[in-house]
Amino acid sequence: MTKILSLLFIVTLFAYCKSSSVATNKNGSKENKSIIKNLIEKATDNIGVPYKAGGTTRNGFDCSGLVFTTFESENINLPRPSYDQAKIGKIIKFDEAKKGDLIFFKTNKSNRINHVGLITEVNSDEIKFVHSSTSKGVIISSTKELYYHDSFVQINRIIE
Repeated sequence: MTKILSLLFIVTLFAYCKSSSVATNKNGSKENKSIIKNLIEKATDNIGVPYKAGGTTRNGFDCSGLVFTTFESENINLPRPSYDQAKIGKIIKFDEAKKGDLIFFKTNKSNRINHVGLITEVNSDEIKFVHSSTSKGVIISSTKELYYHDSFVQINRIIE
């Protein structure tokens, strides 16, 4: 009986740890709104930091490194590569996007997701997002820009 209880405790602990990597609260609590505000502030504080492949510091970020480090600042653990980040959370329609959602792209004719940004602003026909561009470093871009409009794949909600 003790072994069964121990096993049950361990399984519950692992399930809790796994689920805690995605912050979901169906009612959009004040706490989650504060987390989203903090994430956007953290990411945009890095505007001007140069691009660096594999980078996760103010010495340089790649796109998924910026998102990974930003979410880590709020104790939310995401996978490191953008194509794995795209598997986390709930896929949202373009017109349902909100600040704090992640936006994913297949750039340069890639056959898989290879770019990610954090949504900072949503208008009726445009989404603005902070990301690390290979040519300009950390910047804010728009889905109205042809490059991002044409390479858009999906939006994921990590925080409800």
